[in-house]
Amino acid sequence: MTPQKNKALARRAIDEVWSKGNLAVAREVYGTDFVSHQHSHPNVRDVRGVSALVQFVREFRDAFPDFHDTIDDQVAEGDKVVTRFTSTGTHKGVLMGLQPTNKRATWMGMAIDRIEDGKIVEEWVSWDLFGMMQQLSAIT
Repeated sequence: MTPQKNKALARRAIDEVWSKGNLAVAREVYGTDFVSHQHSHPNVRDVRGVSALVQFVREFRDAFPDFHDTIDDQVAEGDKVVTRFTSTGTHKGVLMGLQPTNKRATWMGMAIDRIEDGKIVEEWVSWDLFGMMQQLSAIT
């Protein structure tokens, strides 16, 4: 695929799966053996497989029902797409053991997606969990 098509695929994953919660699209954009390497917190594990990703997104969106990602920048080269994004949401459900605070938070993140045969097969994600937790008053 061309870099532009790879960027469009990564954008679709963010817009449809994460921001809109359209979990059926996950099987269209992510490969069967998809792996997401989560590097933001030691208790946030790697996510392996599309079914595990769907569950991860569902749990995250249960905690932030109005969750939305805004893509700030994207760069593509070869089989990789780097996306810098800003996330927002209101904490209405349990997140990593933290009871709902009903506070709105905004945090930044970056993802590197590797594309193979028209699907995202691997990604490396880092997001400002510390900043988000500060805004939720979970830490000072």
